[in-house]
Amino acid sequence: MKKRLRELLSEILPPEDLVYVYGSYDIIGDIAIIRLPEEARRHCAAIAEAVMNIHKNVKTVLAQAGAVQGDFRLRTLAHVAGENRTNTVHRESGCAFSVDIEKCYFSPRLHNERMRIAKQVRGEEVVVNMFAGVGCFSILIAKHSDVAKVYSMDINPVAFQYMSENIRVNRAYGRVIPILLDAKEVIEKKLHHMADRVLMPLPEKALEYLPYALLALKEHGGMIHYYDFEHAMKNENPVQKVTRKVVAKLESFDIGFEIVLGRIVRSTGPNWYQVALDIMLGPQ
Repeated sequence: MKKRLRELLSEILPPEDLVYVYGSYDIIGDIAIIRLPEEARRHCAAIAEAVMNIHKNVKTVLAQAGAVQGDFRLRTLAHVAGENRTNTVHRESGCAFSVDIEKCYFSPRLHNERMRIAKQVRGEEVVVNMFAGVGCFSILIAKHSDVAKVYSMDINPVAFQYMSENIRVNRAYGRVIPILLDAKEVIEKKLHHMADRVLMPLPEKALEYLPYALLALKEHGGMIHYYDFEHAMKNENPVQKVTRKVVAKLESFDIGFEIVLGRIVRSTGPNWYQVALDIMLGPQ
C-alpha cells in the first residue's frame, strides 16, 4: 500500500515533496485517515485523490491534525476530499461496527489483536472489558466464542451509544452488557471477583487501573490482557521494558502471577510501540 501510493504520487509530486508524504494511512469503513506534515499540506488534494484511486470504496478522506489525546482518546480531523462526514460502518471478522471517528476512539490496526483475544476465550467465561469504546473487542468475543457474559464499559457517552447499537446490530444483546461508567467504579461496586478474564485496551491508563483488574478477577484467579505504550531505542526491547514495569507493580500485591506472553502489537511512532502482555494470575 505504501509503495503503491508513492508510485501514484511520483507522477504528480516533485521528488523533494514526495519524501514528506506518509505512505501509511488508516481505512475505517469507507473513510480514509491520512497524516499531512506541513511540507505536504499543499498537496493534500492530490494525496487524497491517490488514496481514493487505490481504494474504490473510500468515500471520504480526512487528515489527522494531531495525536490521539484526552480521556476519550480522540483525534482532531480535517476534511480533505469526498463526503464531509466522520461517521461510518467498519466491517471486521464478520461483524459491523458503527462509529463516529471524530467522537470515538477506533483503530483498524488492532483487528488481529482483537481476534487473537477472541480465540482464547472459552465457553462459560465471564469477561470484563474495562475500556470498551464502541464494543469491538467485546462483540468479537461474543461472536467468536461461547462466552457467558462480557461486561463492556466506557466513560464516553457517544461511544456507549454506538456500542449499544453495535451490540444490537451484531445480535450480541444479552451476552455483551454495555455500561456507561468508569471501570474503577463499576468493579468496586458491582463486578469485584466476577471475571475469568479482564481486558485493558487503554495503554495510557493500564498501569493505574491494574489493581482494579486484579479486583475484578475471581478469587481463584484468571487472565489479564494488559496493553501499554513504550519507548525503546534500537538497543532496547519494548516488551522487556513493559514487563519489568508490570512485574514491579504486581509484586507489590500478595498474589502469584506469570507473564505467559509478551508481544509488540504495532509501532505507534518513531521508537514508540504498543505492547501486549497476557498475565495469568493465581488465587487471591
